[in-house]
Amino acid sequence: ESRAASAPDKEINIQWYIPSVAKPSNDTETKVLLLYAYNTSPLKISDISSTSMFSGHLWIPLARIISLREKLSDLKEQIEILMQGSKSFSTSVARNFLEQNETLKISPSNKPKRSDTKVHLDDKTEEIAKRCLSEVKALLSVVPTLSSPLTEIPFDVTLRSITNLKDMFDLAHGCIITEGSLFDWITSLLH
Repeated sequence: ESRAASAPDKEINIQWYIPSVAKPSNDTETKVLLLYAYNTSPLKISDISSTSMFSGHLWIPLARIISLREKLSDLKEQIEILMQGSKSFSTSVARNFLEQNETLKISPSNKPKRSDTKVHLDDKTEEIAKRCLSEVKALLSVVPTLSSPLTEIPFDVTLRSITNLKDMFDLAHGCIITEGSLFDWITSLLH
């Protein structure tokens, strides 16, 4: 039991299966299988009776995955551009402030990592994000036809959250997303 695998945090594991022959019947469109497992509280694999473990699968059209991944790549680039703009603004403000107060020392140890910093989106980027996330919602919803477009972004937009979302649709690798607002949103769609 001491060597059993464990999940000390909430996490979702996403894997993809691209079948060569196996296809759902009555379908001409190429689909891939999304396999997922997640836990909603810390657990050890030896606790097989846990009520906080969930797993499942979804058949998703390959063309929609490829299209969404491209859109998420574009969104990530847009967010990096926004972060670069805010970085140069905040750097110049900090430099001016430090020049005025030479005795002030800044301790960077309490600063959050740059990838975890919430990004303030401009209107164009926010619309792009809403469209991408509406598509994610439609793909992952149990009843996609009832899935309505998002009017607001359901999690904190950080470089890390958008990178995780993009990695989630990486057919070659899949990903693990740990607890946080993105985890909560994804599991709400799958539950």
